[in-house]
Amino acid sequence: MKYLPFLLIPALAFADGPKDNLADNVRPIPPLGVEVPEADAKPLIQGLAELRSAIDAAAKAQAKNPKLADLLPDVEVFYKAVDWALKYNQINKLTELKAAAETLAEGKLRAEQLKKGEHPWTTQKGLVVRAYRSKIDGSIQPYGLVIPESYSGAATRLDVWCHGRGETLSELAFVDQRRKQTGNVSPANAIVLHPYGRYCCANKFAGEIDLFEALAHAKKFYNVDEDRTIMRGFSMGGAAAWQFGVNYSDQWCAISPGAGFSETPEFLNVFQTEDVSKVPSYEKTLWRWYNATDSAVNLFNTPTIAYSGEIDKQKQAADIMERYLKEEGIDMIHLIGPQTAHKIHPDSLIEIEKRLADIAALGRNRTPEEIHFTTYFLRYHKMHWITVNGLEESWERARVHARITGEKEVTLTTSNVTALSIDMPAGHSPFSVKEAPVVKIDGKEITAPKPKSDRSWRVHFRKQNGQWAQVATAQEEGKLAKHHGLSGPIDDAFMDSFLHVSPTGMAMNEKVAVWTQAEMERAAFEWQRQFRGIAPSKADKEISDADIASSNLILWGDPKSNAMLARIIDKLPIEWTADKLVANGKTYDVKTHAPVLVYPNPLNPQRYVVINSSFTYREYDYLNNARQVAKLPDWAIVDLAQPKTSRAPGGITDAGFFDESWQWKKGK
Repeated sequence: MKYLPFLLIPALAFADGPKDNLADNVRPIPPLGVEVPEADAKPLIQGLAELRSAIDAAAKAQAKNPKLADLLPDVEVFYKAVDWALKYNQINKLTELKAAAETLAEGKLRAEQLKKGEHPWTTQKGLVVRAYRSKIDGSIQPYGLVIPESYSGAATRLDVWCHGRGETLSELAFVDQRRKQTGNVSPANAIVLHPYGRYCCANKFAGEIDLFEALAHAKKFYNVDEDRTIMRGFSMGGAAAWQFGVNYSDQWCAISPGAGFSETPEFLNVFQTEDVSKVPSYEKTLWRWYNATDSAVNLFNTPTIAYSGEIDKQKQAADIMERYLKEEGIDMIHLIGPQTAHKIHPDSLIEIEKRLADIAALGRNRTPEEIHFTTYFLRYHKMHWITVNGLEESWERARVHARITGEKEVTLTTSNVTALSIDMPAGHSPFSVKEAPVVKIDGKEITAPKPKSDRSWRVHFRKQNGQWAQVATAQEEGKLAKHHGLSGPIDDAFMDSFLHVSPTGMAMNEKVAVWTQAEMERAAFEWQRQFRGIAPSKADKEISDADIASSNLILWGDPKSNAMLARIIDKLPIEWTADKLVANGKTYDVKTHAPVLVYPNPLNPQRYVVINSSFTYREYDYLNNARQVAKLPDWAIVDLAQPKTSRAPGGITDAGFFDESWQWKKGK
């Protein structure tokens, strides 16, 4: 295959502009494609049928192959790419029909190879399209690899490259791109992984998990050097690199964001001329999820090289990060492309690659002597050998400063933290296995257990009556509390396996029934469009114990119409009957109000239940990636007398966060 030349100018461009500030006139994202003539569609439809048969035959022939679950998506992705482009009207130019035919041909070739137990694409050099089946919704998600000719199976550096905004970046367009274009970067002797990121969400939410699922899949076939994994991207991909950089700092050897945005409010003001001062306070609080500025100190141990074009408006992203890092005492390297707009200057790229090569030569330090960590909720709970297990109050800043201060001493200073662990994996404890280290935590000295013979060391601490104490477990057993994987808000439930549960009974009243039905249908429709999967769904009476054990349950309807909701309503913090709705001590007209909330499932407190909500940003927010943030907290009351809009499911009468024990916040 002939590869296209190395490109410095991103192929994917922003489409934002003044018209995208009009919430009452929102254009569709993704846009509708062109009409495909019947004569062109017919052979593609026939090709899809043939590919489907070939996939089924390969799956049957290789049913006992232990690698089938990891290999079959590599074939199925070619079917999905063409099928979805036709089914959902996402052929954006008739010239894409040639790509569709080529995609089908490669899918058929792989299917025939797999049927014989062969999979030569897993040892192919150069451009390789791969795919995995997501744990979130069972969907096939593509990613691309560039495998260097030098790859021999030895541990190899890997660079992640997050793509820019592409409103027309369907699976077909992405697969075709990853078959033909090397991309913006091609460092010597390194693998480059190009995540699809679930389309155009700036790698947030399910798009965030996409990267780690793609990496996990790739590591089954390639020897990735985990101490030389680098996070990179430009434009929307630069924004992704910033948020991956601060929220998973200990995973990377280095990060190198270019352009994009690094927070929501100032960027929307500068780039979109949008006034966000009047958005609700809970929404401003939720900006902390993806505001890299708020967690800038997490880059303390992560080498960071930022890039901007001198005359690019998106230079603002690195400028504001430079300011916030300066406040933490860190001077940021910010390379500037002279007189350059929204592209990577070739001289700057040479300098970036040189610096990254120098950093990669040393690799990541897995056990640094000093750690600075900040978080706002427990989705992000870990930094190197420190794990935060409990907060005094989520969404307020929590900090841990950890240092190895002697041959057998660790000193910790914390704020807004109630529980934490020190966890050094095998081989990484610097302490003698014969002596018990002393942990000084906020001034209190605690003698901890000795490291184990494999040089691992794990110890847990929790505040008890305001004083730190060593405890046996990271979490208090039998106590309902916010923790990693169960911290809220509503959007957190859609970053793991979920299942929509539809009602089969008669509703309490017609207005609520009509609203919940419309929101349920919209949720499925928008999940397909924005996160490129089919939302799993079952009727309420079909839910099994296995479903309760494995998935977050998204319950639609009310306690009369939904049998699953009826089973648990008495154990939820709301009162919802045919006569009234009571939430946070307030009573609402049940005929015109409905609750949305996330809460630990009373039938399985390690999973969520969500009532009457999908992901919470809506059509207006699709128009600019900086708007694609959580819009509702743990709970809200929706006034159905007010119309739903491109920003909200109706009037939001009240909304807020539960406390750390999943109870109503007192006085709030």
